[in-house]
Amino acid sequence: MKISTQKAVKLPKIVCLGAGSFSFGLSTLLTLLRSPVLRGSEIALVDINAESLDLITELAEWLNRSWDCRKTITSHSSHKDALDNADYVVSAIEVQPRERLWQQDFELTLKYGLRQPYGENGGPGGFAHAARNVNAVLNIARDMERLCPNAWLINFTNPMHRLCYLVNQYSRIKVVGLCHQLAAGYAMAAKALAPKFSFTGANEFVSTHADPSNHYPMANMAIQGMERLKITAGGLNHFTWMLALQDRQTGEDLYPLFRQEWKKLPTAFEPLTREIFDIFNLFPIPGDEHLDEYLPWLTSAQQKAWEKYDLSLYDWKRYEQLRDGQWQQVSDCIHRQQEMEILKDPVSEGAVELIESLVTGNELYWEALNIPNKGLIDGLPENAIVEVPGTIRSGAITGEPVGELPRGITELLHREVSASQLCIDAVVQGDRNLALQSLLLDPVVDDIGTARLILADILETNKPWLPQFFE
Repeated sequence: MKISTQKAVKLPKIVCLGAGSFSFGLSTLLTLLRSPVLRGSEIALVDINAESLDLITELAEWLNRSWDCRKTITSHSSHKDALDNADYVVSAIEVQPRERLWQQDFELTLKYGLRQPYGENGGPGGFAHAARNVNAVLNIARDMERLCPNAWLINFTNPMHRLCYLVNQYSRIKVVGLCHQLAAGYAMAAKALAPKFSFTGANEFVSTHADPSNHYPMANMAIQGMERLKITAGGLNHFTWMLALQDRQTGEDLYPLFRQEWKKLPTAFEPLTREIFDIFNLFPIPGDEHLDEYLPWLTSAQQKAWEKYDLSLYDWKRYEQLRDGQWQQVSDCIHRQQEMEILKDPVSEGAVELIESLVTGNELYWEALNIPNKGLIDGLPENAIVEVPGTIRSGAITGEPVGELPRGITELLHREVSASQLCIDAVVQGDRNLALQSLLLDPVVDDIGTARLILADILETNKPWLPQFFE
């Protein structure tokens, strides 16, 4: 949606936490710089990694001059120095080193005979991943209460609904989470409907798996899908479901045709998504490798469902090397004063659109907002963080109620909400019993004794970030 620049607006101060994050920090910075609506605004860059902060600051200052963005750029090694009178705080923080800790979380459970499907946002890995970030995020929220109590916190950090619940439940700060995973749904819908709309590249798009070779084919299909199709989805982040599918131009209901065409796709394409769609009668949006974290049928050493559904693991070493290589390219282009392709056409993650709308008061519809469940999805707690479409209007964010989901799906969602909330409550309170309850409600865990061993190992391994469990 294009936002008018005609209305006089108060120029905001925007704080970018974790500005050195390649996944979200760079794209957020580039889109904020390019925004004509936000010309004259202050962008405060924050990162505790001095090398990353210096590089992203140098990049921001160079592009600000080169593109004539007319932003004020400031640089801070601590969020406390940046938050004073902020209007928007964009958070992409993550305890580092991300890939090595993720691999550690996955391998930890293998010692006890438990194989997680993925170990990032669900399972014991999701518990550890969230737990490590709790104190840092809560400290930021507490400092926001003191220094910028009316600011919005826009969160990109995973596990999304766990950390947004933390801020909403344990602070007075307004929080909204943004995620691009709906694009996977658009890509899969476009692949199935390619014959009807003459979408190109459908045969090249063979998987949503996190492999660099899949990135362009999937993005290509997602872009075409978003231009012509309209998905209405509801659920939890990385566990959301396609409730409606329409033609953006005509309003035609495309769900019946999608069901028909989906069955014609090769059975090797997203086999887990295919089976869950067939059983629960709604299409799961995230793609196999995110979906698998929230289902209770994929960890049996006897059945080895990861082989049946071809659930490959994240290539931690490769992505760490890729990230380092990309930052080296950014450094090289700064020194040459020559833009690289990644800087020329940045893909927005949604922060700039939300901020522009909140600043100008112009209405914006957004298809995936992570916000508290105030009458949005029946059968889930009011304080659950759900992912639904919504509207930004008059300085407020209002979710679109999606009502009642099929009973089986609601129960799967409710279980994840309970496990994730118990995780956050346990870490905030330093309560080992609540932590054990969280793991026992998690669909990946199937034994009390194993859960006790895994919990003890998680807490000891992550002791530097979880001192409250040892006081």
